[in-house]
Amino acid sequence: MDKKFPILALLLIAVGAVVGGLVGRLPAKTSAEGKVTIESVSTEYSEALSLIDKNYGGTIDHEKVTDTSMQAMLWTLDPHSSFFDREQLKRMDEEQASQFYGIGVSILQHHNGVYVQSVVPGTPADKGGIRYGDRILTVEGKDATEWTSAEVSKNVRGPRGTQVKVTVERATSAQPLEFELVRGGVPLPSVRNSFMLPNSVGYIGFTGGFQQTSADEVASSIAELKKQGMKNLILDMRGNPGGILEQAVEIVSDFVPAGQTVVSVKSSRSDKVRDLKTVGGTVENFPMVMLINGGSASASEIVAGALQDYSRGLVVGTDSFGKGLVQRVFRLPYGTGLTLTTARYYTPYGRSLQRDYSSGSIYEYYSHGDADPKDAAPKPVGQPVTLPTGRVLYGGRGIEPDVVAEPAEPNPLRGRINEAAFLFARQIVAGKVAGFESLRAEKQSFKQVLAPGEFAVSDKLFELFKAFAANEKAVGLTTENVVATAEYAKMRLRLEIATAHYSSEAGIQVLLEADPQVAKAMESMPEAAKLMQNNGIFKASR
Repeated sequence: MDKKFPILALLLIAVGAVVGGLVGRLPAKTSAEGKVTIESVSTEYSEALSLIDKNYGGTIDHEKVTDTSMQAMLWTLDPHSSFFDREQLKRMDEEQASQFYGIGVSILQHHNGVYVQSVVPGTPADKGGIRYGDRILTVEGKDATEWTSAEVSKNVRGPRGTQVKVTVERATSAQPLEFELVRGGVPLPSVRNSFMLPNSVGYIGFTGGFQQTSADEVASSIAELKKQGMKNLILDMRGNPGGILEQAVEIVSDFVPAGQTVVSVKSSRSDKVRDLKTVGGTVENFPMVMLINGGSASASEIVAGALQDYSRGLVVGTDSFGKGLVQRVFRLPYGTGLTLTTARYYTPYGRSLQRDYSSGSIYEYYSHGDADPKDAAPKPVGQPVTLPTGRVLYGGRGIEPDVVAEPAEPNPLRGRINEAAFLFARQIVAGKVAGFESLRAEKQSFKQVLAPGEFAVSDKLFELFKAFAANEKAVGLTTENVVATAEYAKMRLRLEIATAHYSSEAGIQVLLEADPQVAKAMESMPEAAKLMQNNGIFKASR
């Protein structure tokens, strides 16, 4: 990148209020009236670069200097105004298009390398013969055995139609296997899985962000589940980071009659308010529960907030992230860009979705270091909002659940069980576990839904697993460890076998069967049904 580019880019976006983020310790130049000007900012930055060029004793990466100064400047504004280098901006575009270019593998890092957990049907990896359990050894001739999952992912991605060579270690092969794959489109669905739970409850795992296909995916999943007898719905938005606003409006429109406000967008530079309203179409009338957590942000909070305001659905889980700032994407020269906050989101009855960030600590903001302790009473923030039902909610905290349900506590022992279960399942599906050759799997069938009790772990198989785990010294387990977590270990082993035979979606179904938040959502469905009975806006539309 031309080292003159920083000056051009800064002139495009600099404003006086952010001079401190640009010039560091250098004194800011001012106009005759004593005000900081764009010209003075540009001059200061240019002088700083010139001093660095002339006096710094090491190698200067001008692109890195520019990128970091741009990001530091934007973070003096708020935590969500961000600079994107060429690679980051490209990735954002791909995610919003619900597709990127690569080989189509889901990978996980284990103690001795990165392994393939699943392949995506119809992608280069699937067609080329990559399989569950393959350990990635090299990418384009580069040793990948010490790489992280992120490093492997970065290196297998690339422009569409380009070739990438991948070498893997397979449990059924004495020698490494080499694959020459041509990168192609890899879908990034918003709905990762959907299936029926007991008691006519449908489950939709809407965890993959709000992209161009999100509303269609949710509608398609609902239609399919209704064919299977769904009368109640769990919409799981845990970990959904948000995305395209219009998709959130379309999804709320599936559940709330036309003409109702979904979200109000209030400009930060004027008194203008834009109300985005539900559009016409079929309105679903079944009770529903929305699952959220600290990873549910932006568009997922808009959906949860609107349905909660209208008493259309019950919110279960933990507090959402609290991201209510609206960003507009600005594209800069040389393929870079930035997102700049231009407005704020408010729920239909006026709750601000944005959590406080006045402490100025980016780390605390993103790590929720400023959150209330679990045993502390919530501290209302912002103006109280009274819903038509009489319930009082507060803005400035994201979305608070109607029913609090904590996730399973992190457990280091379970992490080691996960590791052992994967390594043992890798041997099982390779046909290397005596007496269980019937569980050998050449490739995944891509079936997404398990039958009740399918791939249940027998006592005999569990005994073999205990012995394997104790002998796999790198995992750090003993027989006593496995016995102490027997139910969890059986569940995790079943998850891996289901994944190896069918798909990641089938494996996740096993995990969800033991998920305490899903269990609480199931338990809370009668309360969601009561909301439907007392929902004035919905009753008026029928």
